[in-house]
Amino acid sequence: MPPPNLSQNITSLQGVKITGSSSIWDINIACESSTAGTITSVTPRESPEDNQTPLVLPALTHPHIHLDKAFVHNAPEYAHLLPCSGTFPEALTFTTKAKQSFNYSDLIKRGEWLLAESVSSGVTAMRAFVEVDHTVQMACLDAAVTLKDRWKEACHIQIVCFAQDPIFSGEHGEENRRLIEKALTDYPQIDVLGTTPYVESSVETSKQNIEWAIDRALELNKHVDFHLDYNLDPNKEPLVWTVLHVLQKRGWNTRSTQKRVMLGHCTRLTLLTDKEWHRLSRFIHEHDLPVSFVGLPSSDLYMAAPVGHENPQQKARGTLNIPELIRKYDLDAVMGVNNVGNAFTPWGSADPLFLACVGVGVYQAGALEDTRLLYECVSTRARAAIGLPLHSSGLTVHEGGHPDLILFHDRDDTGCGVSRPRTSVAEVVWDPPQRSSRSVIINGRVHSVKDYESLDSVYKFED
Repeated sequence: MPPPNLSQNITSLQGVKITGSSSIWDINIACESSTAGTITSVTPRESPEDNQTPLVLPALTHPHIHLDKAFVHNAPEYAHLLPCSGTFPEALTFTTKAKQSFNYSDLIKRGEWLLAESVSSGVTAMRAFVEVDHTVQMACLDAAVTLKDRWKEACHIQIVCFAQDPIFSGEHGEENRRLIEKALTDYPQIDVLGTTPYVESSVETSKQNIEWAIDRALELNKHVDFHLDYNLDPNKEPLVWTVLHVLQKRGWNTRSTQKRVMLGHCTRLTLLTDKEWHRLSRFIHEHDLPVSFVGLPSSDLYMAAPVGHENPQQKARGTLNIPELIRKYDLDAVMGVNNVGNAFTPWGSADPLFLACVGVGVYQAGALEDTRLLYECVSTRARAAIGLPLHSSGLTVHEGGHPDLILFHDRDDTGCGVSRPRTSVAEVVWDPPQRSSRSVIINGRVHSVKDYESLDSVYKFED
């Protein structure tokens, strides 16, 4: 499957809506290359507002998604590994077994399923985790490199060389670490080093894992991304403090490097007190640490549960409260899809707007300002958190911004001849429209031939 067809360069989008305004607008665009484009002006039109006018918002970003494990449940060769108990240990075991059958063509096929569904949803950038260890060797990484190149004009793929398995303990720890080191040396396409400290056999080896990853990322000038504190056990020491103290001791801050640090899951931190959260935030700000938290509610709500409850009705779930981290504790926080169609997350979709919609209920965040924040957390905030250039913040399209955009159209997706428009960010987040109602603009080009041929009144192209 090739990446989606892209139109010729657009010179303007005519008669569209933007957030914060009841008027309609023309958006003029200049594209210097396949990766560099600029919105040169946003000018009002004198025409009256029209309910058929598409709403324009910034494109979406996956700040944390697993490319190699996507849609395992949809591939017949893994039918014997569908969930039985739905537990975390089972997910680890079944995924390890599935990895024994991974091969290049299978990885490309499932990877393109993920990319196609993501790009058609409006994703133009992603941080993609691929595993390197004694089981898969470099197979997942090789597939990711191919996909990164093949899809480069449709989506910026930031590859994470990821150690899901132990690298300082267990039978294969030393071999796993050696393979990660080899990958970091041999593959310049790697952007991020990622590890999972909590899979190590002890607190001591977990801390070794953290120290090694931070040191290697600094030496190689790469981002670092930890799956961290994925439990709801009040008796377990939160390793977030180890990460922060090592960053501070190594001098990793916004003045010394442009590379960032991402902390994923962190469900154990939902047990912190208000005082502890303020202390954590204060440490990050005082030491100018470029740290972002990514909440992964689809996986966390399915997996992160305390063990040992006699009454199943009291079995709580835990996931980071992303709006609260931002507003109350002044932390950088975003939301990610994580897994799609595997034992860690058998439910949900690759569409980040699905995630924003789930956030309305999980965080009780249904107010208008909440929906704007939730959209930012899967869009502009997510892009900034993974260290990609950001020409603007918030959701308003304006001069100088990058032309990665989504147009939300009033289209009938019911087959009944009836359509319901989405005219605001809130309406998009509360009830995301189908992909068929979205047009994705990727660096000033439309990603679907059908779209740009049928909507020539909106798009104006280079001669």
